Amino acid sequence: MSKFYLHQFHKYKQQKHSILVKIMVESMSIDNLGNVSKKKSIAVFYPLFSGGGAESVGLWILEALKETYDLTLFTLFNVDFDKLNSMYGTQISQEMVKVKAIFPKVTERSFKFLFANNRKLAIMAMHLVLRHLKSHNQEYDLLLSGYNAVDFGRIGVQYVHWINVISNEGLYGKISNSSLENIKLNISMVNSFSVSKLFKDKFGIDAKVVYPPVLLDEQNISWEEKENAFICSGRLTSAKAPHKVIQILKKVRQKGFDVKLYITGGGGGVYGWKYKRTLTKMVKENSEWVKLCENLPYKDYVKILFKCRYGIHHKPEPFGISVAEMMKAGAIPFVRSKRKGIAGQVEIVGEENQELFFEDQDDAVEKITNVLQDSEIQQKLQGALLKRKDFFSTEKFMAGISEVVKNYFQQHSNPI
Repeated sequence: MSKFYLHQFHKYKQQKHSILVKIMVESMSIDNLGNVSKKKSIAVFYPLFSGGGAESVGLWILEALKETYDLTLFTLFNVDFDKLNSMYGTQISQEMVKVKAIFPKVTERSFKFLFANNRKLAIMAMHLVLRHLKSHNQEYDLLLSGYNAVDFGRIGVQYVHWINVISNEGLYGKISNSSLENIKLNISMVNSFSVSKLFKDKFGIDAKVVYPPVLLDEQNISWEEKENAFICSGRLTSAKAPHKVIQILKKVRQKGFDVKLYITGGGGGVYGWKYKRTLTKMVKENSEWVKLCENLPYKDYVKILFKCRYGIHHKPEPFGISVAEMMKAGAIPFVRSKRKGIAGQVEIVGEENQELFFEDQDDAVEKITNVLQDSEIQQKLQGALLKRKDFFSTEKFMAGISEVVKNYFQQHSNPI
C-alpha cells in the first residue's frame, strides 16, 4: 500500500474513532477516571396517593428529577399517572418512573377505604412499603422520601410536610426496623419555616426550606371582572372543615353581603365517606350560593380559582398549598391565625396582613365583612399580596429539589 493510501486509511480510522467517542460522550456521562457511567438511580418513597398538597409535592419531586436520574417509585398501589397529571399539571409516565407497588390494583379500593377510616392500619401499610424499600436499599444510589421523615437503613434525603406522620413506636417501628437515630442522619427539607422550627425542636437538626410547587400561569383578569365569590379548596374531609366555611359565609350573607362559595377538592368517595355525605347535604341546603366541584382536572380548577375575588381556608396548615394558589391567582385569602406553632398559612399570606387572620367563626365573619365593605382595604391587601406571589412556583421548587440531590451526590461520591 502506498504511503498516500496508508495515510488516508489511518486518517479515516481516527475520524471514525472520534465520531464514536463523541456519540458515547453525548449519550452517556464520563467520570473523572474515564469510565462510562449510567444515570444515578433514585428510589422515591411515597406510599399512598390520597389527594392534597403533599401529593402535589410527591409528583413534582418526580417531575424535577425525571430527566436527570433513573427513578423508581415505591408505593402501595400502582399509579395512574395520566389522572394525576391532569390534576397537578405534571408530565410523568411509567416510562419515566418505574413503579414498585406492594399490593395488586384489585385491592386498592377496599384497602383505601380501610386506611381512610383506620389510621393505625394506614401507618402499618406505610411501614410495609418502607420495609420493602429497605430490602432493596443497596440497589440505588439515593433513597428519597417525598412523604416525611423515615429510616432508610442508610443516609437518604427526606421532604418533611409535618412531624410525627409515620410513627415508629411499638409494632410500627418493628415492621420496618425503624430507628429515630437513623432518621436524624438524613438530609432534610421542609415545606415552611414554621415546620422547620418544629422539626428542629423535635429532632435537633436543621432542615432546608423548599416551598411546595404552585403551578399557575398569569391571567389578566381584573378585579371588576371577577365574581364576588370565595373559593375553598382541599381534601373534602372533616380536618379541612369546608362545612365550617359554609357556616361562616352564611353568617356573612345574613349581614347583607351577596357572596358565593365554590368548594373544590378531592378525597371524597371511599376517603371519609361519612363526612362527605354530611357536606353534600349542607351544599344542597345552600345550593343557591354554594357549589361543590369535586375532583376537577387542574385546568378546570384553575378557571374557578381565577374568577373568585376571595379565598378562605379554615384549617391551620404546615404550609397550605391551596392558600398559595389563591394568592397567586389574585384572590384575597382569609386564613386561621397561628395555632400551637402551626403557621404555614400565615407565612404564605404574610404576618403583616393581620386583616386576613381569624381565630374562630365569629372573628372570621367580622374580618371578612370589614374587608368586603371597604374598597381601600381591598386595594391595600391586593398590593401587599402581589409582592408575595413570586415566593411560590414550580420552577423554584424543582430547582430546590435538584440542588439538594446534586449536593447529596457531591458529598456522597460512593453512597452505597
